[in-house]
Order: sequence, then C-alpha cells, then structure tokens
Amino acid sequence: MNRAEEIEPAGYGALLEDIKSQVRTARVHAARKVNTELILLYWKIGKLIRARQSEEGWGTRVIARLADDLRTEFPGMRGLSQRNLVYMRTLATEYPDPIAQHPAAQLPWGHILVLLDRLPDPRVRNWYAGQAAHHGWSRATLVHHISSDRHLRVGAAPNNFPTTLPAHESDLAHEILQDPYNLDFLGLDAGYSERDLEDALIGRLTHFLTELGGGFSFVGRQYKLTVGNSDFYLDLLFFHLGLRRFVVFELKIGHAEPEHIGKLNFYVNAVDDLLRKPEHGDGTTIGILLAADRDDVVVEYALRGLDSPLAVSTYTTHRSLPADVRPALPTAADFADAIRDVRHPHNPQTPLSGPEADG
Repeated sequence: MNRAEEIEPAGYGALLEDIKSQVRTARVHAARKVNTELILLYWKIGKLIRARQSEEGWGTRVIARLADDLRTEFPGMRGLSQRNLVYMRTLATEYPDPIAQHPAAQLPWGHILVLLDRLPDPRVRNWYAGQAAHHGWSRATLVHHISSDRHLRVGAAPNNFPTTLPAHESDLAHEILQDPYNLDFLGLDAGYSERDLEDALIGRLTHFLTELGGGFSFVGRQYKLTVGNSDFYLDLLFFHLGLRRFVVFELKIGHAEPEHIGKLNFYVNAVDDLLRKPEHGDGTTIGILLAADRDDVVVEYALRGLDSPLAVSTYTTHRSLPADVRPALPTAADFADAIRDVRHPHNPQTPLSGPEADG
C-alpha cells in the first residue's frame, strides 16, 4: 500500500495543523531572538568604541581601521563596515541603558538606522519603535509614518469615546484614530467629488490601509444595509481585528455638519443590530466621519448625548501645496510643450516620440 492509499487516522489532520502551527511560531520566535541578540551585539560594540574613544581621545580614523580588521577576522559576517560601526556608536550614545529594555531591540537593524537618522527626540523615537514592533511595520511603512508625523496625529480627532466606551476600550480606540489622515497619495485633482474620493481610496486600498494603521480589515464599499423598508449604503466598512469591532467611515469632501454626524450615528446603530455578533466577541461599532474640514465647537455639540462611539477626523490630499498655489503649477501638457520647443525649436508642432510622449 502506497502513501496515497493509506487510511488517515481519526484526528490526524488536526494534529498535523497543530504541529505546523507550533513550528511556524517557533521559527518566528527564533528569528526574533536572533535579531534581538544581533542588536544587543551591535549596542555592545558601539558602547566599547564610544568608551575607548572617550578614554583615549581616538579620532574617527580608528573606526575605519577597526572595520578592516574585523572584516578580516570575520570574513563571512555582514554588518561590520565603517558606516555600521559609526551607527553602533550612535546607538550606544542614544541608548545608554541596555538596548534590550527598549522596543528598538525588537526591530531589524535597517529600521533602527531610520530611527537614528530621522528622529533626534528620544521620546518620539521610542514611540515609533514601539509602534513598528507592535504592528510589524516594514521599513518603508516606518518611513512613511515618520514623514507624515503620525505621532502628532494619532488620537487627535474629537470624539465621544470616553463617554461611550469603558476606559480601557476608549484608550485602545483612540489609538486607531488620526487627525488629519494623510491622503496625499491619492493624487486627486481640484474639484473632486465624494465618489472620486471613494474611488481613489478603493483604487489605492493598500496605501489607505497603511495610513489607517495595523489591524484594519476591509469589508466593503457602499455596503448595503436594509433597515425597515429602506436600503442604505455605507461609504466604507472595515473590521478592526485588534479591537474586534466594525468601523464605519462616512466620507465628506466639505465641512463636517451636525447632520453628517447624525447620519453616521444611524449607520453605527444599524451595523450594531444587523452585522455585529456579540456572541463572537464583537464590540460596539465605531463610526468615523472623514471630512475635509470641521468646526470643533460644532462637533462637540453634535456628539454630545449620543451613545454610539463616534469621531470626526479631517484629511489632507495636497499636504505640501497650498490651495492658492496648485492652480499656478504647470500641467503635464505644459511640460510636454516645453520639451517639444526645446527639441524642435523651428518646428514646435513636431510630434514627440519616445518616453517624453508618454508624459
């Protein structure tokens, strides 16, 4: 009897899956342990270099010599370049306490270089290190969040969480909020509609999920809910895996108005009744109104007295360019005309060919 003809014992499939899960978990833990030990080694090397330079008054040339000697001694070991040794010394300077006590020890070396290069404030650096370790951010994601000042935006949106959620849940819910959301990646033209905004968000959903932060799982757009004899459509519906609850996004391209908040409250109540499954551990649904602008006093009045956890955030789509500047910028057609004039000064109507013709 060959293996394909063998009768599988009862419970064998479950046993196999359990063992596979244990192996995967052990491999992840082993990889993390190896990484932590490597970062600890780099910190110790940096500490030794820093102490000896301080005691002996050595200059930077000794690091170049040290790098050459170490690579000769350990030819198969990466990470012993002069540049890395300088970073190791910086690491020891910025983290005088044992590095293993800090979230940075859980991050790859490339992430730590980003933190050291971009974040001089230790408190801010530790915040990003903790977030990156907790959410498993890639280096590109870490750079994106640092560039968009995520630490200043998290939890900043006005909300009624403290009065509608238990204290612990309110604190966790605050961590998924941002104000403003940085939607510059959408590349929207002036005069866009709410449908354009929604289409762009769905078209670049991966970017949007990165901006939202870890834990968000996309459920649907224009999600249909039937209440009574009427159909209603939610702009964007997500489920947050960490909070174990649905999150409804209502999109507005203008000012946040009280009636928008009332409508969002209605949607949240409907999701709670029609989709939420308390028996599976689902928490109360959260609603986020995402508008281009808001008046905080108006928002405070609109949220007061509502029992559903709601927040009102804003967003940016052209963060680096003021509205009065964007219309003055040259268009792609303007650039094409300029290139054509340079290439064919005596015949500006000559069609372009090659890469320039594609804009």
